[in-house]
Amino acid sequence: MPTRAPALITSLTLAVAASSLPGTLAYADPASTAANSDWIELFNGKDLDAWSIKIQGSELGENPLDTFRVADGLLQIRYDHYQKFPEENAGFGHIFYTERAFSHYILEVEYRFVGEQVTDGPAWAYRNNGMMYHTQAPETMALDQDFPLSVEYQLLGGNGTDERSTANLCTPATQVVMDGELRKDHCINSSSKTYHGDQWVTVQLEVHGSELAVHRVNGEPVMQYTNLQLDDGTAHGSGYIALQAESAPTDFRRVRLLNLAGCMDKTANNYREYFIKNNADSCLYDG
Repeated sequence: MPTRAPALITSLTLAVAASSLPGTLAYADPASTAANSDWIELFNGKDLDAWSIKIQGSELGENPLDTFRVADGLLQIRYDHYQKFPEENAGFGHIFYTERAFSHYILEVEYRFVGEQVTDGPAWAYRNNGMMYHTQAPETMALDQDFPLSVEYQLLGGNGTDERSTANLCTPATQVVMDGELRKDHCINSSSKTYHGDQWVTVQLEVHGSELAVHRVNGEPVMQYTNLQLDDGTAHGSGYIALQAESAPTDFRRVRLLNLAGCMDKTANNYREYFIKNNADSCLYDG
């Protein structure tokens, strides 16, 4: 999404905010205690069977001009069949993981930008993608809707010269609290460094329902905020996950999730110490 009214969040600000928030999971990194088998691989490296495509101007499930595809074990966004952007039935796109919605989790993604932006792509969308979370259900999007109601973890790449942070925040029909202030800026910059060229970058989103979200890049926290809400002030704590297509060719080689909601009864077989949200109905016991 377009970046407007940026406000830098410094490492000192993050440290002070972290010390004032209840709990320590967001800063101790619960993923460090999880087994590799605890992670859910949202993208299996083979196909898009667990995903649904919604591209502006086309019906849900249609994939005009082969925008989203799988090749060489990568989830790819490509524009080699486009003459310009947008095409008649192909504007901004999103691919939703539709097996289920989530509320408390860590989402880990490895991505890189490749090649050149499609002809006539907007200047703000140069090497611009995003992980949309707490999104509306894809079937509720209108035919010509550009972006879903969601919170966006914005992914940006550098131009080889200028500074341009990644892991930023954008808020389509949502808003958050940062350092005790309700922020209605459409996009806010993180404190991350710039990643130029076609290098792989690993990013993490840790989200606790509507209470807290932390952005990390290559293991380092670069942004956090609280009180996730809709524009009318209603708490917004769950939804689907989607990846964007905004005119910049992009590769994703890993998209995986660690669910932080589960059985918190220590006597259960499926208890995990990193759970922060209890789901008693999920508990499994011997016998």
